Amino acid sequence: MNTFEGKVAIVTGGASGIGQATVNRLVAGGAKVASFDLSRFESTNDNIMAHEVNVTDRAAIGEAVDKTVAHWGGVNLLVNAAGIGAGGTIMDNDDDEWAKVLDTNVMGTVRVTQAVVPHLLSHPDSAIVNVASVVATTGFPNRALYSASKGAIVSLTLAMAADYLKQGLRVNAVCPGTTETPWVVRLLNQAADPELERKKLVARQLHGRLVSAEEVAEAISYLLSPLAGSTNGTLMPVDSGINSLYFDRS
Repeated sequence: MNTFEGKVAIVTGGASGIGQATVNRLVAGGAKVASFDLSRFESTNDNIMAHEVNVTDRAAIGEAVDKTVAHWGGVNLLVNAAGIGAGGTIMDNDDDEWAKVLDTNVMGTVRVTQAVVPHLLSHPDSAIVNVASVVATTGFPNRALYSASKGAIVSLTLAMAADYLKQGLRVNAVCPGTTETPWVVRLLNQAADPELERKKLVARQLHGRLVSAEEVAEAISYLLSPLAGSTNGTLMPVDSGINSLYFDRS
């Protein structure tokens, strides 16, 4: 479990959902972790540092990175998990919503990575994991904007992996299926029939349930670990097989 002893990680979106599960998993593995989130990560653990950061704010990101480095001496690992969702077809989201989602999901990842990469390059065995989605690799109805944003993360991950290969910085992504997170719960609660909508989400998961945040965090943990030293430019599905298996529902 002590794979990350002596490592310092930054996790965006670290106060809830996949990000929070990742913070807890990395700390359990011996890491010191800084959570960057709009909400403060509530913890008394000395190995967790909470920064209230909006990933659309470059200055706030830079300040939080500087504080993390000053406190713990550097950064070895980065997880870009911050993101917001959107429903609808190509006809259903206006320019403002497109701008908001892309600014958070894509440019937020870009801004944080730009601020952290110089520190990662100064440490051996550094790694980045971006949180993409199964919708980036599989066509899902009513997810045009969200799919576009996560598709950009997939392409960005591969480009970054190629750019930093010779410098020893590994870059990978996870592509979760529908995951039990506060955002999904809020989405369900806004539906006219939350129970029916939950049944629809569960039905499209091949194993008959939503993915847990802890399952995604475990995949992220592997990709960050030295045991994944030969894993680079990989898009790891955590989706019960949606992306790769034909499932006969008859």
